[in-house]
Amino acid sequence: MRAVVSGGGGFLGSHLCESLLDRGDQVVCLDDWSTGSAENVAHLRGRSGFTVLDVDVSDPAALSAAGLTGPIDAVAHLASPASPPDYHRLPLETLAVGSRGTENLLRLAHDHDARFVLASTSEIYGDPLVHPQTEDYWGNVNSIGPRSVYDEAKRYAEAVTAAYRRSFGTDVGIIRIFNTYGPRMRAHDGRVVSTFICQALTGNPLTIYGDGSQTRSFCYVDDLIRGIAGMLDAAEFGPVNLGNPGEYTMRQLAEEVLRITGSTSAIEYHPLPTDDPTRRKPVITRAQDALGWEPKVPLDEGLRRTVAWFAGRPAEVTAAAALVAGGAVPVSVAV
Repeated sequence: MRAVVSGGGGFLGSHLCESLLDRGDQVVCLDDWSTGSAENVAHLRGRSGFTVLDVDVSDPAALSAAGLTGPIDAVAHLASPASPPDYHRLPLETLAVGSRGTENLLRLAHDHDARFVLASTSEIYGDPLVHPQTEDYWGNVNSIGPRSVYDEAKRYAEAVTAAYRRSFGTDVGIIRIFNTYGPRMRAHDGRVVSTFICQALTGNPLTIYGDGSQTRSFCYVDDLIRGIAGMLDAAEFGPVNLGNPGEYTMRQLAEEVLRITGSTSAIEYHPLPTDDPTRRKPVITRAQDALGWEPKVPLDEGLRRTVAWFAGRPAEVTAAAALVAGGAVPVSVAV
């Protein structure tokens, strides 16, 4: 098929572009490079069937002028700032890509009779009052809190996606992505896995926010991409949780990173940020039944691969650890 991937230069988007190309699909990567990196897709340029268009999908005129021609069979909408430093720095842009950007790409998919898949998030559930989280849970979200620009952008994106299905019969699907990690994460993105690894590799203290008892479920990127590709191929509407149901406390994650890196870094505790969820764990029964999907890479193996990737970028790791230590990068355990 010929697939359009918005946010194709990002952490997840670049892996999806690569996976689709590897299975023989053609891919059009859309990115405005506000948070994505050209380096993520540099190895894909020149491959048959791969096209990169520099465009802000929130701007319909820019999207129309981007030169996107020819048949389209699928649209994967992954474009959005997703890490705390990014959506705090780009609040209006985050809301725009979740609203206008989503509708622009829905219209593109509808006009081409293409499958549309929205990359939503476990942030839909907010600080959940139900544990573990099924797709039927409506969530507990602070609509005006510091995280709201991301949470509400995704909630609106889900609403407009469902409205296109009801109003026009557009072939749409919604996935809710839980914490994902792996190569191509940015060292300074403020996410807990990348932050812990950079701190451990540089001998800086690992910073835990809260008492370390809050939990997350960590899915290795290769597993997640299999799920997204499966959703593109399916007729499932969803929403479908994609994540690893293994649940770890922040203390356990920190200790695992220290063990794998062999670091002697200390662990420091800081106040928990506002609205930071205390527990996250997906129920993946729907993904198993509808997509035949479940994660395969255990945390130990995934962290080893991720540590190896960061260890090959010492300058980036050192700079990121310095930024976190200086308070220039707000850290969240939630993304």
